[in-house]
Amino acid sequence: MSYIPYHEPGTITMLAGPCSIEDSEQMIEVAQTLKRLGLRWLRGGAFKPRTSPYSFQGLGEEGLQIMSAAAKQCGLSTLTEVVDTKNIELIMSYVDALQIGTRNMANFELLKAIGGATAQNHKPILFKRGMAATIDEWLSATEYLTQGGNPNIMLCERGIRTYETATRFTLDIAAVPVIHKRSLLPICVDVSHPAGHVDLVPALAKAAIAAGCDALMIEIHPCPQKAKSDGPQQLTMAHFEELLVELRNIAAAVGKVIV
Repeated sequence: MSYIPYHEPGTITMLAGPCSIEDSEQMIEVAQTLKRLGLRWLRGGAFKPRTSPYSFQGLGEEGLQIMSAAAKQCGLSTLTEVVDTKNIELIMSYVDALQIGTRNMANFELLKAIGGATAQNHKPILFKRGMAATIDEWLSATEYLTQGGNPNIMLCERGIRTYETATRFTLDIAAVPVIHKRSLLPICVDVSHPAGHVDLVPALAKAAIAAGCDALMIEIHPCPQKAKSDGPQQLTMAHFEELLVELRNIAAAVGKVIV
């Protein structure tokens, strides 16, 4: 049984990988990089809920197979998003943790189904905030998961939609201390989606650590210019490695280590 190690005191879990799983070469390169850097988790999208029906929708089960093989080769745990109740069991058979994306925060039937499906094995769930949801609505929605019997949930702030257009979304950094004040659940910060562009990712990641996050999600890709989704916000392997050095220094300053 695998758990996101957010209960380990003094750690920040790094959840890194490409927006979309595209091919074996891509995922092996990413997985090998994460292993070399001493990280534990590989994330990637196999089923992609996209705003446009004409955008890349993911490889489905083939993507799960590719990520699973790359992770096993490098001794990593895996995380991917569930977008439909019919795919819950399939996805659970391949990955170590499930993600619920922003578009499905209020899909209560999906939440109940995932809560029930993970009631016995307590498979970790990363639960993203809806792009227009208040913190109260977000916390209330977690009850649909926990009522099924799985307490192993990590919340994920990923930016909310405001009138501001300078960034893709507005990162609510205050959500980190608010969640710590109002909930016993740990909180991850996805710094790629609110940034929308790689040059903003480092500052948001540093701010998240300073605010007290329990995990970070950062999108990385061997060649972002050729990415099939969200290329502008994905860091190269070299850029990610450079940033990780800085982030580990900041984490050390607040008494934590990035794993």
